[in-house]
Amino acid sequence: MTNEHAQAATVAYHIDGLVNVDALSDLMLVSWPDTSPSDWRPVLSHSLATVCAYQGELLIGFVHVAWDGGVHAFLLDPTVHPDHRRRGIGTELVRRAGDAARAHGCTWLHVDYEPRLAPFYEGCGFSPTAAGLMRL
Repeated sequence: MTNEHAQAATVAYHIDGLVNVDALSDLMLVSWPDTSPSDWRPVLSHSLATVCAYQGELLIGFVHVAWDGGVHAFLLDPTVHPDHRRRGIGTELVRRAGDAARAHGCTWLHVDYEPRLAPFYEGCGFSPTAAGLMRL
């Protein structure tokens, strides 16, 4: 097993566990430096599911799923720490988020993404679709 695969094997995934909002803010800040940390408590209170990836005690990946109360779920904020990318962690976060949405009775999982991320999302099983977006 290569060193990269050995490191990926030590990742623990937690679904719907207690999310440390300070650790999540730190992860988002290092992953997306152009965004400012926010209070995640209101966001998480609307989540159908959360999936966290840990290496030891360190939060290295996160995604959450919102939903419409019916069959549509929405993948939001998929993030992997820059030092841990390209090891399959993001793909596994998305897979587990989809499983969680399915377990809650959802039949559709939506995601918005920038064109440069299309290969990642298509690799996760998403199909491109036309959609509309309005800035409010």
